[in-house]
Amino acid sequence: MKNMTTRFGAISNIRALVRPIVTALAVAGVAVTLAGCEDATGKTAEAPAAGGPPISAALVLEKTISETQEFSGRLEAIDRVEIRSRVSGFITAVNFKPGSEIKKGDVLFVIDPRPYVAEADRAEAAANSARARAELARLELNRADKLLADKAIAQREFDERASTQKELDANARAAQAQYEAAKLNVTYTRVTAPIDGRVSKAEITLGNLVDASAVLTSVVSMDKIYASFDGDEDTYLRVGTQNHKGQPVAVRVGLANEEGFPHEGKLEFVDNQLDTQTGSVRMRATFENKDRALVPGLFARVQLGGGTAVSNAVLINDRAVGTDQNRKFVFVVDKDNKAEYRTVKLGPTVDGLRIVKEGLKANEKIVVNGLQRVRPGAPVTPQIVKMDADLAAKPAENKKEAKVAAL
Repeated sequence: MKNMTTRFGAISNIRALVRPIVTALAVAGVAVTLAGCEDATGKTAEAPAAGGPPISAALVLEKTISETQEFSGRLEAIDRVEIRSRVSGFITAVNFKPGSEIKKGDVLFVIDPRPYVAEADRAEAAANSARARAELARLELNRADKLLADKAIAQREFDERASTQKELDANARAAQAQYEAAKLNVTYTRVTAPIDGRVSKAEITLGNLVDASAVLTSVVSMDKIYASFDGDEDTYLRVGTQNHKGQPVAVRVGLANEEGFPHEGKLEFVDNQLDTQTGSVRMRATFENKDRALVPGLFARVQLGGGTAVSNAVLINDRAVGTDQNRKFVFVVDKDNKAEYRTVKLGPTVDGLRIVKEGLKANEKIVVNGLQRVRPGAPVTPQIVKMDADLAAKPAENKKEAKVAAL
């Protein structure tokens, strides 16, 4: 019993010694924690406020512009010729390289000329013979005229000789015409280019028999070229009258691999009526093509000018516009950095920026990148960028978007 009392006293003494040590450690831990909340200046840092997702925002622009419209079109050759042979025969020579540029009059194909040369020689001989008979008949008619004056022959005999002379003279002209046709056939054995341009490949090659129904190749002009497109009713009302009066209307085109509209031309044709089924009107512009960059058949983006100057036009980038069923909208960043849903009415594109007819004012801040992460009324963390046609997400922002998508 005495031993148990002694043990209990020892345990009580140990607890009395450990308690101050535990208390000291707890106080030190709190101190370390508080020290960790101090910044480099020794002051206690405040907890960061909760922010929204990172986005790019830009200020709405306001400019004086000349209104334009953009359409999709196709390039067409001004002249396109299918090369055919006017005579039948065997091809004996092909004198061009497929896809090369040729000049008017260049010999493209040669058809065996020997049968036609022989026919021309025969026709020439027949024409000479007919002329000789006609000349003899003319001499006999002159003699008969003298004899008739001396009353040595009857009037009937004179009339017969006069008729014979006219008949032989007509035969001589017919024979000469046949000779001229035979000479033409000889020239047709050399198939020449009717225009300057670029030739296609030979559809029928050396040694084949051809006739007038066969297409040998084709040639398209290259110095100038058409861009055909379909305009809408507003376009017709805007530029149709100008074109019909002969007033110039500027048109620019850009190809699929080009930025903007580097090729400038003029509106050459506006159709005389609108298609009632589609509500469109056919239009065509002409472009110089000295550098041969424009090729028939290519897709082209067409920008049609001719509009009046618009002052104080509100412009934004197309990347800022979202679609909600049949409505277009943007997110406006207010002073509290919250996203406000705003429906807008859009106009045409000018210099890569979209005209906003209703819904926005100049210098309002809108979301231009990261639209998919924004919700109406939700806070956002905007990064201000410039509003221009070549607006693109910055690399850092792209990485953030990738992280969000992965989550």
